[in-house]
Amino acid sequence: MDRVTLLPSARSLRVAPLTPEHARDICTWGYPAPYDCYDMTEVDPDELLSPDAGVYALLADERLVGFRSFGADGRVPGWAYDDSALDTGGGLRPELVGQGLGRHAIAAGLAFGRERFAPPAFRVTVASFNTRALRTVESLGFGRVGRFDAASDGRSFEVLVRPEG
Repeated sequence: MDRVTLLPSARSLRVAPLTPEHARDICTWGYPAPYDCYDMTEVDPDELLSPDAGVYALLADERLVGFRSFGADGRVPGWAYDDSALDTGGGLRPELVGQGLGRHAIAAGLAFGRERFAPPAFRVTVASFNTRALRTVESLGFGRVGRFDAASDGRSFEVLVRPEG
């Protein structure tokens, strides 16, 4: 796939089923430090395609610009997750990060998740250093409910919840 060089229109964003081509593309995404904790290069495309993964493509005019996930994929080992909220996460194509698209990408995911899953609440888990992402989800109505250190690497994470309804 050609490198995406133009910032997509926020209005053109939509969540769609993930294809094998999308999964292979996502698994090439790497980010500069300290955001390299979000690298997708060690992920098997087949894992993303598993229905249990809950991963969907984020498209702008049929171009893959990111992904959204719902369920266990949005959880980080180390927190006592429960079923009171639907975990959601995602990422943007590396060259689109920091260009103001995150709020629209997350909002598109929330709209899709609300329609498809009708959860009582959404929950996100964000690395504590990621002030951009924390500001973005808080601007979308998420409130902090806790902080923990990941079981895998000790990195600090924030858990935020947004009630629906």
